[in-house]
Amino acid sequence: MHHGSTFKMAVALAGLENGKITTTSTIRDTGVYPRGGNPVCWYYTSYHSGHGYLNVSQAIKHSCNYFFYEVGYRTGIDNIVKYANYLGLGKKTGIELLGETSGTVASPETAKKLYNEGWYLGNTLQAAIGQSYSSYSPLQMARYVSMLANGGKNIDVTLIKSIVKADGTEVPKQEIDKYINEELGLKNEVTEDLKVDSKNMQAVLKGMKGVTSESGGTAYSTFRSFNIKIGGKTGSAQTKKGEDAHAWFVGFAPFDNPEIAVAVLVEHGGTGGNTAIVAKQIMSEYFGMDSNQVTENMKATSSKQTVR
Repeated sequence: MHHGSTFKMAVALAGLENGKITTTSTIRDTGVYPRGGNPVCWYYTSYHSGHGYLNVSQAIKHSCNYFFYEVGYRTGIDNIVKYANYLGLGKKTGIELLGETSGTVASPETAKKLYNEGWYLGNTLQAAIGQSYSSYSPLQMARYVSMLANGGKNIDVTLIKSIVKADGTEVPKQEIDKYINEELGLKNEVTEDLKVDSKNMQAVLKGMKGVTSESGGTAYSTFRSFNIKIGGKTGSAQTKKGEDAHAWFVGFAPFDNPEIAVAVLVEHGGTGGNTAIVAKQIMSEYFGMDSNQVTENMKATSSKQTVR
C-alpha cells in the first residue's frame, strides 16, 4: 500500500548520513520546486506560499514536500533505496505467516521491471515524498518506526515468543527460525548494520515529536492534550484520480523510553490526521488510560503508575 509522507524519515536519514544535509542546515521552501517538472509543496496548494526556511526536524514536523524534494535531489535515488531497505522497507519481515508481501521500493529497477518505464529526476522527487512506485505493508511500517525509535537496530518480527517442550525445556531460537524459513521458503538475510549517527537519528526523532507535541505539527490537534509524549508522522498516499487518498499514521510511545510502535492505515481515509485518532486510542488502551479522560492534568497519577 502506498505510504506517503511516512517515508520522509528514511529520506532524511539518507540525506543526513551521506552528508547532503546536516541537522542544522536549512532549506527555504518557496512553494514551487524549481526542478524536475516543478512539483509543489502541499502547503503551496493550500495557502499559495511556502513553509519558508526549515531544518530537517522542522521539515518532518510540518511534512514539507519542498524540503524533501531538495534532499532527494541532493541524495539520489540509490542512497534513498539503501536506507529504505536497511529500515526493512520493500522486503518481507519474515513473520510466521504464509503469503506475506515484500512490498516495493520506488527505484529505476522497479520502474523498469514493473512498468518498463525509464527513471527521471521527477521520479526521484516523487519517491522522496513517498509517492511514486513505493508500496509497503502496515507491518513493515510498524517495524520501520520501531527501528527509528531504537536508534536503527534491526528488529526480528515474530508471532512466537517462545516454544516450550513437554519436558519444560525451551526450543532454541535458531531451531525455530530454521524451521520457519524452510516452511515459508525464506532466506535468512543478513542486514548490514549501517551504524546510524545518533545525532542524525535524534534530529529525525525530534521532528516526529514536533508532529504530535508542537503547534503546526501535522498531528498536534490529536495529541496536544495526551499525557504521554510520543513521536509520530502522518502520511496521505495518492490513489486513483477522484478517490480519497489512503491515510497513514505511524508512531511510538513513550518518546523517551519507547515501549510500543503503531502503524495505522485507513484506506481512502483522506489525510493522515484522521488516522492519528485511531493510533491515540490504541496507545490509550495499551497504557491503561481512559481516552476520553486523557488530559494534561499534572496532578493525575504519573503515567508510569497507571501503566504498571
